Amino acid sequence: MIATMSVSPLLYIIAFGYAMGSTVRVESHTYLEFLLPGLIAMSSMTQAFSIASEINIARFYWHIFEEFQAAPINNFAYVTGEVLAGMTKALLSACVILLTGSLFGVVLSMNLMLWLGVLLNSFVFASLAVGIAMLVKSHADQAMFSSFVITPMAFLGGTLFPLDRLPVWAQKILSLLPLTHASKVIRAAAFGESPDLSSFIILFFTGAAFIFIAFLCVNKAMD
Repeated sequence: MIATMSVSPLLYIIAFGYAMGSTVRVESHTYLEFLLPGLIAMSSMTQAFSIASEINIARFYWHIFEEFQAAPINNFAYVTGEVLAGMTKALLSACVILLTGSLFGVVLSMNLMLWLGVLLNSFVFASLAVGIAMLVKSHADQAMFSSFVITPMAFLGGTLFPLDRLPVWAQKILSLLPLTHASKVIRAAAFGESPDLSSFIILFFTGAAFIFIAFLCVNKAMD
């Protein structure tokens, strides 16, 4: 699993960061330095959300979800366990990216604010994943949601380029995305700057809303 997590970030680092890292500068940093925190935000999102696919496999093929229904496990414990599983995968992916970046000579400030940003980002998308996994009826539905929501967000959430290069109307729209706030706080913390407190608050309440919705979806699925 860790080897799989390394492939995508390594390709981004080589194709974008390493090839242009010494010639392109963004906000007084090399592009590789700018890219790495964005990859942490992107990867922690995708890894946290990937728990939805695992839940679907357990539901549609292994029928483990029916066993949970019959077992003396309350729904809150089930939702919490799945969300924590997604968050664990996200944290592992962040560690992999930081280690990979250090091999290319990029050393970021690994302070408490950075890890808090990763935790909140993974909390948001792991909670979303559990709710979506309860709603979809097939893998095709899951893939459609990823194609129309997760993939565009991964590229437009301030991960690969600074959003201030876009028109103002586009910046306002993209500021509604949780990944945009995650990228902002993770990048600021990685550069040793003070992250915007409002972004932490937005991520926390977004995650709280998603986990509440996930709990309702599990309740409905188990009825």
